[in-house]
Amino acid sequence: MAKILLLHGPNLNLLGRREPAIYGHDTLSDIDARATAQVAAAGHELLCRQSNAEHQLIDWVQAAPGEGVAMIVINPGGYTHTSVALRDALAAVALPFIEVHLSNVAAREPFRRHSYFSDLALGTISGLGALGYELALTAALRRLGDPA
Repeated sequence: MAKILLLHGPNLNLLGRREPAIYGHDTLSDIDARATAQVAAAGHELLCRQSNAEHQLIDWVQAAPGEGVAMIVINPGGYTHTSVALRDALAAVALPFIEVHLSNVAAREPFRRHSYFSDLALGTISGLGALGYELALTAALRRLGDPA
């Protein structure tokens, strides 16, 4: 059994009521529940965490190897475009990760088109709403050797 860490960055705690035309109507609890069920069905464990605080996300990334995490799926939220520190933490732990965005960041404001994470990530899923998490976890599970 492998552990996958699902990290949600700032403002994602407001999903379901925050700009639903952009981010959809699913709440973070909805997304986490479906993700947990998907990973459990494959015989693995999912750790779901959200924070608006950059240092907390960094602490969780740094603790991941000691917790036995094999893969990270991360939606860095606004930190995508600003956080060299979170990027450095992901590089330091050297765990494979997949970057997820609910909206199509390439079709939004110019500042959202740059990610500090994409060049380190196994892959990036953007613009497919909450389905992006399911697709990222499918890829993570296959990477871990499960056909699910």
